[in-house]
Amino acid sequence: MKIATLTLNPALDKSSTTERLIPEHKLRCSAMRIDAGGGGINVSKGIHKLGGESTAIFPAGGNNGTRLKQILTDAGIVTSVVDIDGETRENISITESSSNLQYRFTLPGVELTEAQAEACLERIERMKPDYLVASGSLPPGLPETYYEKVAQLARRINARFILDTSGKALLCAAKEGLFLLKPNLAELSALVGVEKLEMNQVDDAALSLIKKGSCEVVVVSLGPQGCLLVTKDGFEHIPAPTVKKQSTVGAGDSMVAGMVWALSQGKSYREMAQLGVACGSAATMNKGTELFHPREVQRLYDWIQQYGDRYRFTDF
Repeated sequence: MKIATLTLNPALDKSSTTERLIPEHKLRCSAMRIDAGGGGINVSKGIHKLGGESTAIFPAGGNNGTRLKQILTDAGIVTSVVDIDGETRENISITESSSNLQYRFTLPGVELTEAQAEACLERIERMKPDYLVASGSLPPGLPETYYEKVAQLARRINARFILDTSGKALLCAAKEGLFLLKPNLAELSALVGVEKLEMNQVDDAALSLIKKGSCEVVVVSLGPQGCLLVTKDGFEHIPAPTVKKQSTVGAGDSMVAGMVWALSQGKSYREMAQLGVACGSAATMNKGTELFHPREVQRLYDWIQQYGDRYRFTDF
């Protein structure tokens, strides 16, 4: 099974720690950790950690772009890069060690022209993947309807399209229709046009998206409570084990990576969601932007399969 990930707004992710964040003081920080970042790139990194392979497609430019490509190449991840003018952005995460609170600074991306974005889609069309994952925000220069084009391309080449984004970009793409959506509760509420959903309304809301053709599968992310898997045949709560949280950076992308890898291995939707929760939970156990360790994923996946039934919600 071929997997392609699309990251239209990639970044160098930089992370460090300091004892306390104090305004207008010079703060002594730990050595900076630098990782290749951006939604789809993180998904490719996660798939690689699980022993799978994908092609990470993204635009990049400047010194940051060169370093981004080199980090991925050194990690053994296949890339297909569209060279652009301008400097690939940086994101910065600072953890206050005295409180374990994390402060995340997300910078705007370099402006991307439609021609450059189209070049990314041409790479996808030539590859003809079985699974296409688009994750992350849209960069300046692209309309909020751009993921609709991606959905149309996926349908044309018969690829299963998985989208993980937010805001109007998510709403527009859902109108076009795709294979799998992974909204959180706020995003699901927006998708069905309500201000807020109660927990006992989540399954019906997700099912309504499937019935109107927005997608075939919905995995509603519930954070530390796991996720709700919804298909046309029903729904199931997949609980998350309790872990010591160090960072939430990349947890959602790790979840998507686990789900896509599971699907490529022929696993059921239930196993897909279980592995996704295991990967997302394992990612929160690590500091900075390193995603998850496979041994922790396996341990948490075993827990979900063995004990998950005891911790499922009963009020849906």
